Amino acid sequence: MTQEEILDSLPSHLRPFVKTQRYEDYTPRDQAVWRFVMKHLTRQLADTAHPVYLEGLRRTGIALDHIPSIEEMNDCLAELGWRAVVVDGFIPPAIFMEFQALRVLVIALDMRSVDHIFYTPAPDIVHESAGHAPFIIDIDYAEFLQRFGEVGMKAIATREDLEQYEAIRKLSILKECPDSTPDSIAAAEAELERLAVADNASPSEAALLTRLHWWTVEYGLVGDPEEYRIFGAGLLSSLGESTHCLDDARVRKLPLTVDAVLTPYDITREQPQLFVTKSCKHLSQVLEEFAESMCYRKGGAASLRTAIAAGSICTARYDSGMQVSGQFCEVLCDAVGNATYLRTSGPTQLAFKDTEIYGHGVDYHAEGFGSPIGHLKDFSRCLSEYTIDELKAHAIEIGKRVRLEYLSGITVDGVLKTVFRQDNRNLVLSFEDCRVSDLSGRVLFDPAWGSYDLAVGSAVTSVYGGVADREKLQLYKPTPRTETIRAVHNTQLMDCYTLVARLAAAGAAAGDDARDTLLAILEQHPDEWLLLSEMLAVADAPLHERIRTQLRNLGTRRPEIAGLIDLALAG
Repeated sequence: MTQEEILDSLPSHLRPFVKTQRYEDYTPRDQAVWRFVMKHLTRQLADTAHPVYLEGLRRTGIALDHIPSIEEMNDCLAELGWRAVVVDGFIPPAIFMEFQALRVLVIALDMRSVDHIFYTPAPDIVHESAGHAPFIIDIDYAEFLQRFGEVGMKAIATREDLEQYEAIRKLSILKECPDSTPDSIAAAEAELERLAVADNASPSEAALLTRLHWWTVEYGLVGDPEEYRIFGAGLLSSLGESTHCLDDARVRKLPLTVDAVLTPYDITREQPQLFVTKSCKHLSQVLEEFAESMCYRKGGAASLRTAIAAGSICTARYDSGMQVSGQFCEVLCDAVGNATYLRTSGPTQLAFKDTEIYGHGVDYHAEGFGSPIGHLKDFSRCLSEYTIDELKAHAIEIGKRVRLEYLSGITVDGVLKTVFRQDNRNLVLSFEDCRVSDLSGRVLFDPAWGSYDLAVGSAVTSVYGGVADREKLQLYKPTPRTETIRAVHNTQLMDCYTLVARLAAAGAAAGDDARDTLLAILEQHPDEWLLLSEMLAVADAPLHERIRTQLRNLGTRRPEIAGLIDLALAG
């Protein structure tokens, strides 16, 4: 499928996050970085990565000699039931999870810079393609990944979580941009540290689940703490950490349990400990163990209070199937802790089966929403289950004044105007001249406030992050406020990379004319270590030795790249 066809196949609310891969925008040096990273990664990982890794690269359209095009990847992924799209760096975690639930791999568009070959502070196409894609060929792992997305979509996030996401994104962009000033990076680091301290003190469901994702999908090991293989994408895509993580004296190896969510992480630094899973089945077991603790599984008043504390848009689903999406601000309970009334503030959506009920979107419920929860006195079933004739038998008839008395003591008294039914259920009862009050006499709705809409349900069975109908109400408008800063490249230097790559593709040592050209390049760019390493493949013996000497001298003068030069000299 083309990029356009895949974009058209996605839900409309996800499309703003998808970018177009303009393959010609990758510079010759980008391609050289890819070749260098993949050449040495596959060597390093041949005996340390899970055996699926190398086969997975081939079967998901990832070559070692060039940056993959998204079309190449999708031609291969289609055979596995997956797709891929490109995005600009970090995207909101909930959106990332939704893509994953749809079996869509999210691939960062940009290529890491030559200055961050060992470890990139921002997502890049090496990490997202060569890190995440290979294990899709393992059916058990692919199903775990999709299930993680489904669970992740339901996690309740706080307003602070979104602020932290923006701070991480901003810092990663600044660190990857060569024109960033030390002061701007320091300020971004300080802001992220401030938010991280608050997050670690009381992490949300979404934050805890993100940690589990980090310690499994991104930085996971498989086997046991004494004998393990690498499968986490962050390790598979890092020349530095793929070797650093093997040092048991520096990096502790812990058996994976659900307790991993108690361990925070720093996305911009190497990790001091890693967790080891026994198998893909073990991964799924840990995920489901965490899911059991989440509000979307538990429901009830406690889950509504979690949503209120989060201060973000969440959804409450009743046992009738009714869904209320908005920012919850209050839940009333009876003496034994059952939720009896819920309220939202601000724009609210009413939905059924994840589809907004006509006329009950955020424009209509712009000021908030409130409705009782529970059984009615003398009713043996939930009100949603009664037929229209049965309602009439209980004096509930359109056009007449109706009085509903809940077991909680809440009463609804007004003229019934409409009953919205779907799938043989009563879902919304709309009243005029309606008063809602509780046993203490508190007025929950006054006739002067307008029409009253009652969501029908006897219990809240699920509370989760986000909205029911994502096509009608989107959480992330606009898309991220920060955009990746792209450096201006030296055209003459890029031409040199192109020339050397062409000579290498020819497969023979350079002749006299080419040798003169290579000598000129060496004179013009004596400190461009990656270009010099590429020249080693095409230089004749005398020039080859001269380049090696130049690289060794560079390693001495610049200790920060000595490790890279050692790799280049090793061939």
